[in-house]
Amino acid sequence: MSLKSMLRELKEMKDGIGNISKRGGESKLWRSRARSHVAPDISKWANLPPELLLDIIQRVEESETAWPARAVVVFCATVCRSWREITKEIVKTPEQCGRLTFPISLKQPGPRESPIQCYIRRDRATSTYLLFYGLVPFEGESDKLLLAARKVRRATCTDFVISLAADDFSRASNNYVGKLKTNFLGTKFTIHDSQPPCDSIIPSTSRSNLRFHFKQVSPRLPTCNYIIGIITYELNVLRARGPRRMHCILHSIPVSAIQEGDIVPTPSTSPYSFNEQFSPLTSSRGNEPSIDTSSPSVPATPVCFVVPGEPLTLKNKAPRWHE
Repeated sequence: MSLKSMLRELKEMKDGIGNISKRGGESKLWRSRARSHVAPDISKWANLPPELLLDIIQRVEESETAWPARAVVVFCATVCRSWREITKEIVKTPEQCGRLTFPISLKQPGPRESPIQCYIRRDRATSTYLLFYGLVPFEGESDKLLLAARKVRRATCTDFVISLAADDFSRASNNYVGKLKTNFLGTKFTIHDSQPPCDSIIPSTSRSNLRFHFKQVSPRLPTCNYIIGIITYELNVLRARGPRRMHCILHSIPVSAIQEGDIVPTPSTSPYSFNEQFSPLTSSRGNEPSIDTSSPSVPATPVCFVVPGEPLTLKNKAPRWHE
């Protein structure tokens, strides 16, 4: 079997197209199972020799460097456990290869030489902000969606709920990433993560509070209660309409990370599913976004996770008007 035909069959297994999809009423059931089920190790694909499997995935990773073609690499990770482990071993972090592959790539450091270019599409009617991969939109709405945010106004603040899907903002969903919380004046933005950052520690507090926080943490039900950064703006006469001085403190990244030769804390394990979270998503149109702002397991006091050492502080240049 050639490599091209093998990849075509893998894609059919992922999308649920084939003989089963021709049975009419069973097609939807097959597609739902294909998205949420990873093939067991007893499948015929798990019996491939490790050397052959390594060579296949290496060729796929080297040939498919851009989206949406890079979705084939994600499909390889959903075949079975042996395929998934080898794919995770071959695929490098964005800092090393400059490419985004899995959902965990969005939380890993990017390349130091050149930034990863993205653009934001705003929908004022639904208060939704969509972050797409690339510098300019592609034709046919085949852009790769990275993150989506939904603006939720409250009495004293405003929350921007962040998700991996444009139509799912529920805290109980695996698509849930975190939120950005602003104060009443819009001068302070607190970044909350649904999962504790890499190599983080909890500030000193009472033993009862520590036990309470750890019991509430669940990979299946994110609590969005881990503060990883704070962004503040200085007020001026024109408030948000004029240039403002900005300060950004990242508690999850030490200041030594920006020095040459140092390593940035990089998470390697992902709480997100390979099957659902980073599959190709073309258009954001469709069903009305669902959002669940209430969660019984959210502690009253957020936990601020910090890494050992001084946190990284970023300051913008002196703001001025464009001539």
